[in-house]
Amino acid sequence: MFDFVRNNTKIMMGLLFLLIIPSFVLFGLEGYSRFDDKGIVVAKVDGQKINQSDWDTAHKSEVDRIRASMPNLDVKLFDTPEAKYATLERMVRDKVIAAAAQKMHLVASDTRLARELQQSPAIAALRTPDGKLDMERYKQLAASQGMTPEMFEMQVRADLSNRQVIQGVQASAYATSAQTQTALNAFMQRREVQILNFPVADYLSKVTVSDADLQTYYEKNKAKYQSMESADIEYLVLDIETLRQSVTLNEQDLKSYYEQNLQRLSSKEERRASHILITAAKEAPEAEKKVARAKAEELLKSVKAKPASFAEVARKNSQDPGSALKGGDLDFFGRGAMVKVFEDAVFSMKKSDISDLVESEFGYHIIQVTDIKVPKAQSFESLRPSLEADLKKEQAQRKYAELAETFSNMVYEQSDSLKPVADKLKLNIQKANQVARQPAAGQSKSVLTNPALLNALFNEASLQKQRNTEAIEVAPSTLVSARVVKHQPAATLPLAEVKEFVKRALTQEKAAEIAKAQGEQRLAALKAKTGSDTLPNAIVISRENTQRQLPQVVEAALRADPSNLPSVNGVDLGAQGFAVVRVTKIFPPEPENKALMAQAQQQFTQLWGTAETQAYIAQLKTKLKAEILVPKPSAAKAKSEAQGA
Repeated sequence: MFDFVRNNTKIMMGLLFLLIIPSFVLFGLEGYSRFDDKGIVVAKVDGQKINQSDWDTAHKSEVDRIRASMPNLDVKLFDTPEAKYATLERMVRDKVIAAAAQKMHLVASDTRLARELQQSPAIAALRTPDGKLDMERYKQLAASQGMTPEMFEMQVRADLSNRQVIQGVQASAYATSAQTQTALNAFMQRREVQILNFPVADYLSKVTVSDADLQTYYEKNKAKYQSMESADIEYLVLDIETLRQSVTLNEQDLKSYYEQNLQRLSSKEERRASHILITAAKEAPEAEKKVARAKAEELLKSVKAKPASFAEVARKNSQDPGSALKGGDLDFFGRGAMVKVFEDAVFSMKKSDISDLVESEFGYHIIQVTDIKVPKAQSFESLRPSLEADLKKEQAQRKYAELAETFSNMVYEQSDSLKPVADKLKLNIQKANQVARQPAAGQSKSVLTNPALLNALFNEASLQKQRNTEAIEVAPSTLVSARVVKHQPAATLPLAEVKEFVKRALTQEKAAEIAKAQGEQRLAALKAKTGSDTLPNAIVISRENTQRQLPQVVEAALRADPSNLPSVNGVDLGAQGFAVVRVTKIFPPEPENKALMAQAQQQFTQLWGTAETQAYIAQLKTKLKAEILVPKPSAAKAKSEAQGA
């Protein structure tokens, strides 16, 4: 074939010419450009377009970021028109700030960039013990975000430039004490009120409902009486624990493991030492260090000449307050308990030896080893239980690594049954009935409450075609695949099954109507001053001290017009009834609390800065002709679309 093409080049060029030219004539260049079409333009900023594909990609990235930080959160919460529109608004805001930074020539210097990178916790974690940056890990960090190190630094530089656009506005925001005091007085104001409640419970006994009433209410509210969607399923779990139980150990492997790990499994060697410390700080002048060293050398000669005097010399001369009173005794310790240079000296000495001078960051030490605890080798039989547990776990981990790929491939390739993979890997097929799409509140966590597994179970391929889900990692070293055996869709429950619930709801609703009517009647009488003023005793309430009143009642009392007292208002509490609120007096806030005032001033300043920043960005949007070209979803429409999805 290739020989024919090479030997007949002119013929092939002619054929290609005949094939390609007519397509340009029929479809034009525009037809080919459609292959690169990014969808409709959804927004514009300073002449730059944001396309549908840009929007979709940004929203997906945002959802992925949230999912990574909160794995148990249901991502469907973000699959709504409102959530997607919020992403578009953020994109427009970011582009406005970036365009403003460019027009203002705001550029981050190399020094500023370097300082930002040095202060970044993510970068700090990549430094080696000597303080140098591990370039390989740095490249991996950038690659995990789909960038090279150069691209990563360019993004950080751009972020710094963009930050300068709004930092000046935020930093200059300031709330005076007078402004804060005015706002705090309004918020913390106290009011004397009389509250007359008409609770629903008082009217339940006055309600009668017929079967016809129940039928009518049921027909209007069928959506409230739905059975929960669920499925009966089969599933397989491949995890370390399952494999550990299937591991059989032979005696020779166990003995070999014992011999290889005896030192690790045995108790650690410990040593007891005493020391005499003459302090000399690391940063102390050389002259000061020289004096300290001379004194230490003098003491060293003394204890070397008379070892039995070590404790007495330590008591009189050691500058370690923790051990000096005990003759320098530090008790028993193992490796890792002391600074390395001190530890190395102790574990290289024999019992009763006295060291030469040992210099550490604390000064000069003279060390005497006073006792040694040699680790006792434990017998094979005494360690058998822990040896078996460790070796089984080790072999299970090795086996899991070998079988995970087989498990994943087989549940996908033989998707109409879990039996083949169960037989091959010797796993038990488990069953569960009435598994819900959404776990019940408070349900204990298990593999069957994992959001990723539930999403896979309740998609079309699983429900309609009863295929295996893909292998899903629901926990570290834990793979699960499941399939639906029987699907129970959500359905309206018959009236006979829910009659008591319907009766309770209708009775509650009618009682609330009576409570509201009674309350409104009393409210009208009070406003007309034709009714009795026999109201409950007055109480003083505020946002800080609500006197256990419902939030709606407190809000109504604090919203009452202070210029027309006494003021009487009604509050519809819905299923809780009705309340009449009479405001009689207004009091200033409690005597000034300095700590509260300081906190309030700080919060008020932050809010003021946020408001000024938002106003500034709105002005930039106008100046840069930023516009969103798709309509903002209304709450009702967004809810309808979400339910339809």
